[in-house]
Amino acid sequence: MSPPSPVGPKAAASQKTARAPSVTASDVARIAGVSAMTVSRAINNPDRVPAATLAKVQAAIAKTGYVPNLLAGGLRSNKSRLVAALIPTLVGPIFNETVQALTESLNQHGYQLILGQSGYAESHEDALLSAIIGRRPDGIVLTGVNHSADTHRRLRAAGIPVVETWDLTPTPIDMLVGFSHVAVAEAVCRRFHQAGRHRLAVISADDERAQRRSHAFVAAALNLGLPEPLVHLVPAPTTLGSGRAGLRSLLVQKPDLDGVFCSSDLLALGVLTETHALGVSVPGQLAVIGFGDLDFARDLHPALTTVRVDGSLIGREAARCIVERAEGRTVPKRVIDIGFKIVERASV
Repeated sequence: MSPPSPVGPKAAASQKTARAPSVTASDVARIAGVSAMTVSRAINNPDRVPAATLAKVQAAIAKTGYVPNLLAGGLRSNKSRLVAALIPTLVGPIFNETVQALTESLNQHGYQLILGQSGYAESHEDALLSAIIGRRPDGIVLTGVNHSADTHRRLRAAGIPVVETWDLTPTPIDMLVGFSHVAVAEAVCRRFHQAGRHRLAVISADDERAQRRSHAFVAAALNLGLPEPLVHLVPAPTTLGSGRAGLRSLLVQKPDLDGVFCSSDLLALGVLTETHALGVSVPGQLAVIGFGDLDFARDLHPALTTVRVDGSLIGREAARCIVERAEGRTVPKRVIDIGFKIVERASV
């Protein structure tokens, strides 16, 4: 009898890392007792399969852990059933409603949402879009309208439906669902003026959209004949701590400050926290207005006056635009301004 062949280190490593063959549609068909075509139909068009047959296929899929090759089906139908959305941060809660509404609305039409985080200070949008466009999603949802020239060229050349959100421009890449940051700032400035507040300041994130609001706020104050407001910039995404530090800095420069506009509710929470620590009364000595109407705003003491933007509506409308275009239908209104609302509470 010949001795067993020795197994060297490389062969041993190969044996340890060898993968079991993947489960196929044919395996599912064999276990379910149906044809491979029936398995495909049960996955792609379940409403065209008898309930009893569908149940057998679903049971076989559950038993085997089979995951369909959606790419192969997408190549045949020219559809990926995927929509990509890029948002600046996954940490800040401001975009949560939009992402949730996008997910739910797309799911209702058989599409799945994948998320990418583009960042603020050093945006990764171009790199992310390079990876996304090559995979040919059925739609792309972007945050804002400030993109590189390269991004504009690539998206227009790709022919993929694109919806820009959380901003407003008459010349979108394709479609847009958002609101005017300039109009927000002007309305907030008028609200301070109506309340008799004349010595104003802004605590703002340093991203482009927030800074556009702060610039418009300063311009609106000057147009109303008010002294030029102070502007204190903090890194995006904003934090409670940067709101506290921002108010301390502003009070050193302008001790008689009587109104502060914050570019996020989280900054406003920091401002209110610092007023409690310093013994500054709100709204007696200082009025505060936030942006976002996050869940905690109404439960603060005093309750926070803030700007409400319907993020859920942005998500639903963006999903509708993507689906309409992906299904070959015309979207008659390419720019949708959903507006905003100042929610009046006790901090002004």
